[in-house]
Amino acid sequence: MSDLPTQFRQAQQDVNGLAERPDNATLLRLYGLYKQATAGDAAGELPGGLDFVRRAKYEAWDELSGMSADDAMRQYIDLVATLTH
Repeated sequence: MSDLPTQFRQAQQDVNGLAERPDNATLLRLYGLYKQATAGDAAGELPGGLDFVRRAKYEAWDELSGMSADDAMRQYIDLVATLTH
């Protein structure tokens, strides 16, 4: 079995090759896990209430505060696996 960062990169490629676009809730979960894995806890100012997309993305990431990068990678990989099989 390959190492975690390699599996994570492969999962990113797999997401880009999905036959169907996942629902918005799944996309937000993927975004949050990706950001947590690559950037750590959410940083910066919460986008304004009228910027719905950026605010939803920020909130999806912020919900994962405190999660380790490795855990975020594992959850991302597991979620992508459910979408590709």
